Amino acid sequence: MRYLHTMLRVRDLDASLDFFVNKMGLVEVRRYDDQKGKFTNVFLAGPDDKSLVADSKKAGREAPLVELTYNWDAEDYGEARYFGHLAYEVDDIYATCEKLQNAGVVINRPPRDGRMAFVRSPDKQSIELLQKGDALPPQEPWSSMGNTGNW
Repeated sequence: MRYLHTMLRVRDLDASLDFFVNKMGLVEVRRYDDQKGKFTNVFLAGPDDKSLVADSKKAGREAPLVELTYNWDAEDYGEARYFGHLAYEVDDIYATCEKLQNAGVVINRPPRDGRMAFVRSPDKQSIELLQKGDALPPQEPWSSMGNTGNW
């Protein structure tokens, strides 16, 4: 398992970038605008992590990063919804989810697509699991499982 990123929701992308980039000194390494989903993701790294990001980019995923998620439509997140999730890359998403489920962990967002799943910690922090490399072919029981609770 490899740590990938932590996602934070932001209300004002410009103000957040001013804080994280201009004041904290992080560096923007990637940006993604999703017209359909109406959001922008900006990935930031520490200036000393540039070589780690470059090396991990060659492997298919950049890390370690902070992901700022700006939803274009206004939303009140309250105090608890700004923190989004931790993300980890796993060798086999189905085996990982099965192991977690067997240990009593609820799979909140099953890996129906063979690529992504979400679980929550005992303190309700969301954990995103991402398949290393290409998505695995859809597999039961995961492909027909619905979401459970929040993630």
